[in-house]
Amino acid sequence: KFLTPGKVVIILQGRFAGKKAIIVKTFEGSKERKFGHALVAGIERAPLKVTKSMNQKKILKRSKCKPFVKFVNLRHVMPTRYHVDIDVKSVLKATDFAPDAKPKQREDAKKNLKEMFNARYLAKPGNNPGIKFFYEKLRF
Repeated sequence: KFLTPGKVVIILQGRFAGKKAIIVKTFEGSKERKFGHALVAGIERAPLKVTKSMNQKKILKRSKCKPFVKFVNLRHVMPTRYHVDIDVKSVLKATDFAPDAKPKQREDAKKNLKEMFNARYLAKPGNNPGIKFFYEKLRF
């Protein structure tokens, strides 16, 4: 209903608890997972702060982020009011992260996702407040 693709959520349980993610696709339930779940792509390690005095090489190094991709129970995510315009669906497919998928497919998908996240971060947020929120580390 309101957990649509592109919605920014916060993961509440597991290894990535407290991390922000984008919903790629939602599922009502399947053979392996008999509960409502979603494929999410998020940031495991957020980009670091950049100042004007830093040179271009240092800025590029500090602007990198580490992504993660995961199937998450819908009860373990907290939706935010933000929506992002990053087209994650073009890079990720649910079949690449199925239990029987090959590790090479997962690695390639994560590499492409990392490039997409880095490119979007360096492109500046524009008038979308969701982008700024997504790339900031969660403070609590």
